[in-house]
Amino acid sequence: MAKVGKRYFTPEFKREAFTLWETSGRTQAEIAGELGIMPTMLRRWQRDIGVGAVKTAAQPPTSIMASPADQASEIAKLRRELDRTRMERDNLKKSRRHLCGDAAMRFSFIEQHAATYPVRVMCRVLGVSASGYYGWRGRPPSARTMLVLSEVEGANVTLLGDVRRIQTRHHGRYGSPRMHAALRAEGRGCSRGRVERLMRRHGIRALAGRRFRPCTTDSRHYLPIAPNLLAQRFIAPAPNRIWLAEITYITTGEGWLYLAAVLDLATRKIVGWAMRDHMRTELPLAALIIAAQRQRPASGLIHHSDRGSQYAAGAYVEHLATIGATPSMSRTGNCYDNAPMESFFHTLKVGLVHQCRWTTRAGARQALLGYIEGYYNRHRMHSALGYLTPEQAEQSMTG
Repeated sequence: MAKVGKRYFTPEFKREAFTLWETSGRTQAEIAGELGIMPTMLRRWQRDIGVGAVKTAAQPPTSIMASPADQASEIAKLRRELDRTRMERDNLKKSRRHLCGDAAMRFSFIEQHAATYPVRVMCRVLGVSASGYYGWRGRPPSARTMLVLSEVEGANVTLLGDVRRIQTRHHGRYGSPRMHAALRAEGRGCSRGRVERLMRRHGIRALAGRRFRPCTTDSRHYLPIAPNLLAQRFIAPAPNRIWLAEITYITTGEGWLYLAAVLDLATRKIVGWAMRDHMRTELPLAALIIAAQRQRPASGLIHHSDRGSQYAAGAYVEHLATIGATPSMSRTGNCYDNAPMESFFHTLKVGLVHQCRWTTRAGARQALLGYIEGYYNRHRMHSALGYLTPEQAEQSMTG
């Protein structure tokens, strides 16, 4: 396997990076830090691509009214939330058998869940009086209890500050598993259960995803189909041995924007991407060319995709042969044969696409560039990598 050397930046990446700096209103150093490049590169790329030097102020995007489909989705989400609340209420009754100890234990349980359930309902379910609960809550604790509580609360206040800081840095995308891993990476010794309880108590949670809807590809064509060489064995011994490819779409005020991406299975890094207003063969081919130029894979690479006509087209297959790659394709209508790639698109849409409304394709392109190159590859911890980032995994595997 060839070692990954000096980073290669395509003309498309240079244009997108410079446009992001020119229109975002942020400083040269901030954009360079986000994309992991030297600040002087932006000036040099400005000369290379011949872009004017006048920076324009960022225009705030105008909002788009939610469509009927979005409204229906929100209504369904509220109904699911109502069903979940009813289920929790029923489960509260079952918890009584676990609280058969002294009344103080039951009172403590009521206090912890007072923001979720009515106090009198919990008192009735747990077999204690509301007056007893309020009396217990108003009773001053002992000196020993105060000492223990002050130590615990002081530590929790510090930990809560770190949790809020990390969640802000990741724009609300971390749940308790990744939050725990991020705290451990900073040297904080705490259990995952403690982090989970602290986040739940203070209403800190990851962005919620919508119901997963498999998006299959129309493979009704007469182009050659490659055999499935992976058979859902998503394990790669090293970088640049197995690449996965797929296309997704993003809605904007100007119409669809299509994103083609190439993912390295060993590092989960997006090694190539391209965005267009169409999904012809030129779109995924551009992403493949970028990946090959950046990574320079050795012969024997396996390239896995769906059976879409774009990936079976002659131009695409010819370029695979040029870089010494062997094509592999999923079974008909089975998106799980390319599950890691689908997982990336799900992460992208939950963490970015579903949180934004873009009036132009250009605005969406800038946001996607910042997410892929500035966040996902460099900062987001991946559970399949032992909570390393894709770039950390690549560096550890290539030495």
